[in-house]
Amino acid sequence: MNQIILLVGVVIMICVLMGRLTSRLAVPSLLIFIGLGMLFGEDGIFRIVFDDYGVTETICSVSLIFIIFYGGFGTNVKEAKSVAAKALLLSTLGVALTTGFVGVFVHLVLRLPWLESFLVGSVIASTDAASVFNILRTKKLDLKYHTASLLELESGSNDPVSYMLTVVFIAMMSGKAVSLPLMLAQQIGFGLACGAAAGRLAVLAMERFSFQIEEGNTIFAVAAMLVSYALPQVIGGNGYLAVYLCGIIMGNSRIPEKRNLMHVFDTVTGIAQMMIFFLLGLLATPSELPAVLLPAALIMLFMTVIARPAAAAAILLPFRSHIRQIGVVSWAGLRGAASIVFAIMAVLSKVPMHYNLYNLVFCVVLLSIAVQGTFLPLVSEKLRMIDRNMDVRRTFNDYEEESSIHFVKTHIQEGHLFCGKRVRDISLPPEMLIVMILRGEEKRIPNGDTLLLAGDLLILAAPEFTEGENLILRERTTVRGDKWTGKTLKEVPLSKGTLVVSVRRGEETLIPTGNTRIQEGDILIIAKY
Repeated sequence: MNQIILLVGVVIMICVLMGRLTSRLAVPSLLIFIGLGMLFGEDGIFRIVFDDYGVTETICSVSLIFIIFYGGFGTNVKEAKSVAAKALLLSTLGVALTTGFVGVFVHLVLRLPWLESFLVGSVIASTDAASVFNILRTKKLDLKYHTASLLELESGSNDPVSYMLTVVFIAMMSGKAVSLPLMLAQQIGFGLACGAAAGRLAVLAMERFSFQIEEGNTIFAVAAMLVSYALPQVIGGNGYLAVYLCGIIMGNSRIPEKRNLMHVFDTVTGIAQMMIFFLLGLLATPSELPAVLLPAALIMLFMTVIARPAAAAAILLPFRSHIRQIGVVSWAGLRGAASIVFAIMAVLSKVPMHYNLYNLVFCVVLLSIAVQGTFLPLVSEKLRMIDRNMDVRRTFNDYEEESSIHFVKTHIQEGHLFCGKRVRDISLPPEMLIVMILRGEEKRIPNGDTLLLAGDLLILAAPEFTEGENLILRERTTVRGDKWTGKTLKEVPLSKGTLVVSVRRGEETLIPTGNTRIQEGDILIIAKY
């Protein structure tokens, strides 16, 4: 047990460090996680023997719940509204068409039976939300014609359809009596009903009740997510469809602490992606992959060049979509974790297969992420689909425009530069505004004639800085004997690109200058770029 915990901790640390490295490279970080899993695996350096499909399916299915929920929670419906019809058709009819095209190809070229061929098609028919979101965000692909919103909504909503078709073909291959219309009605009907009910009830509860426990909203949101998935699964519905719909409803409602929830789910989803792709790499046996590499390459090539473009064109051309947009949508059909999880479902169902379906789909996904994921930015550039005036973050609910307001305060003391001056006579940065003056118990909304007096507390508004991924803040507490204690800040040797931005002294927070003298017990907030 301790060895497993140690392995998990080490792997997550390596994944985080490698993710930082791959942000500067052309390859998607998810590919690194898979490679890391294979490195730890049976044929790798560490030779960990792991072949438990059941455990893998359980862990990956739970991780997928978080990923799909976050896909819905982060979908900005307002931004996606103009492409909703296209996206929903791609995620339903598009998946069905891809299943059909791939099924026919596999039957004719690989000579597999019809049902087995369509099972292969259904397993790999959906695009992967984790892969698409990862590429859009890390590569900052700002695409024209709301294409980012289209890809986001499609990839977040098409897993349920692929899952449903996979369940249908597994049942048919198992020889079970299947009423296709009834199964589809149950999957879609119960999924939509449970997802909508769970989402609306969760929003109502979070709006009306104040939870007394710390992070109560986060805990309740996670509980609502789990209920929205499990309830339809119990009664024969589609849990993935329900959890996605629940995420959309909650993410586009005015629930408290939504920004904090976005960051929590973003972190959890990041860990879930690492776990899924590492575990899938660990489960794979590289020495067995050459047996399925050629058929996997043929399937991936057919999907990329014929099946996906044909399905995209059939759906988007009636909307008069630009041919360049269709080109990017066709190339952006990345396969990922969901396809492999559905393949594990088929393996566990013990339906007879000519190929090891897990290895086959694993190779397809590996090739898809490696080729399509790596070259998606280049393809978008070559097709002149990069929009310099667009910000891809707008398509996600955690986006905040640069005009988002942040409030700061400043005290006017005797001798202050502003003391005794009127508002119109002081010099403020162009994007900063005095919105309120607190003078004792009195609150004033200022105008240009307002006179600033000693003792006034000014509340100022300015655009909030939200792109600080390269700006690192750390704390340093000065203790007895600290070499900084007793010195002024200008006497302290700071490294290049480092600045002390505030000093917490007891209950007081100081914005320091070079003459600020550091005292024992001060907590220094240091920014490093």
